[in-house]
Amino acid sequence: MTQVLEFKLPDLGEGLTEAEIVRWLVEVGDVVVVDQPVVEVETAKAMVEVPCPYGGVVTARFGEEGVELPVGAPLLTVAVGEPAAEPEGSGNVLVGYGTQAPAGRRRRVRAGTATANGTARRHDGAQPAARADTAAPVRDPAAGRAATRGPAPAQAAPAPPVSAPGGGPVAVISPLVRKLARDNGVDLRELAGSGPDGLILRADVEDALRAMATGTAGTPAVGTAVAPSPVAPTPRADSGRAGDGVRIPLKGVRGAVADKLSRSRREIPDATCWVDADATELMRARAAMNASAGAKISLLALLARIATAALARFPELNSYVDTEAREVVQLDHVHLGFAAQTDRGLVVPVVRDAHARDAESLTAEFARLTEAARTGTLTPGELTGGTFTLNNYGVFGVDGSTPIVNHPEAAMLGVGRIVPKPWVHEGELAVRQVVQLSLTFDHRVCDGGTAGGFLRYVADCVEQPAVLLRTL
Repeated sequence: MTQVLEFKLPDLGEGLTEAEIVRWLVEVGDVVVVDQPVVEVETAKAMVEVPCPYGGVVTARFGEEGVELPVGAPLLTVAVGEPAAEPEGSGNVLVGYGTQAPAGRRRRVRAGTATANGTARRHDGAQPAARADTAAPVRDPAAGRAATRGPAPAQAAPAPPVSAPGGGPVAVISPLVRKLARDNGVDLRELAGSGPDGLILRADVEDALRAMATGTAGTPAVGTAVAPSPVAPTPRADSGRAGDGVRIPLKGVRGAVADKLSRSRREIPDATCWVDADATELMRARAAMNASAGAKISLLALLARIATAALARFPELNSYVDTEAREVVQLDHVHLGFAAQTDRGLVVPVVRDAHARDAESLTAEFARLTEAARTGTLTPGELTGGTFTLNNYGVFGVDGSTPIVNHPEAAMLGVGRIVPKPWVHEGELAVRQVVQLSLTFDHRVCDGGTAGGFLRYVADCVEQPAVLLRTL
């Protein structure tokens, strides 16, 4: 007996209430297994592949690509082989964006449902003959899952698996890379990936776009990155007036950032102070650290160590305002956010317990989170819960900024570019490596004296790293 079960868009956590369908990974008629990703969605936090808790045949899909659905809206229906209130082997909840099997239970394949090799298994253990129209299993190398896809309409058939040169399978391609290729008409099957095991990287797609733009034939050279060809926004269809321009929806990451910044401006009475500092000794200290054996230490990691030490001395700035209780809540841990610019907009990944990490650990975590931000694989847990933000806008080639505080945090430390400038050093005019530091803070949590003391301590540590060692 067959039962049709409805799979709804699950709660993706961290207060997310909606998601946009980016790409369907299955077609109507496909056979799916428990926990197989069936749709790729974009939330206000990250790009997510949503797994289905049911195993069976897809009978319907709800929502086209580009459509935004609320949590709880139907995603698809699956015909399973036996009636069941809940298929065994899946908790039907997302934990880190994957369904979770209940502890102590072994997954059992039901009659008429798909097994890992794409065939149905009978209770007597016999294997029925494979259907002639059943495709070969498609395996996800990263997740170790397999799924068998049945026939689909020609106009909606998904692209075949991409192979590395020589015919072997490649590693999983980033959703952002797939989207860039799809939006610009690049066939991934025609590209030679420059990454490990033939993995197609963003640079490979950008090379292909440049070749398309210049009319260059053949496969683009590997490893030459170019600026991506932007997809022009859709002009307004409801207006014939000149000068109306285009309308770009505020949704996804851009919409979430807009909402958060607007709320910060409404609620937080912020102020900014700044100071120039001689970073020559800090740069020398970093060079000496990296000259020795071991992992290289990033400048951002050293600035993070200085910031967490400063927060230990000025805990007022590691806090938030409980507006309902009219209280300032000072926190005993530092979850350090850092601003990262990506193709999907500005995101702020969070380094948990930054105050308890050394420079090497901070360097590794910054690198991991930056790569996840670039590929769009950050989870909501990695994008929320920050208590203080470090904003290195010097990477954009600017000296200073007055940023908006990352609500509900109380402060943000800004770091400009480090450049050679004339500076009076030990009574003599010299060329030194100078940086501008700024602190934007919520004036409700402290006054200018506290903010100035924090920033002066940071500047002292930048100018004389031994100050940090003395106060640890």
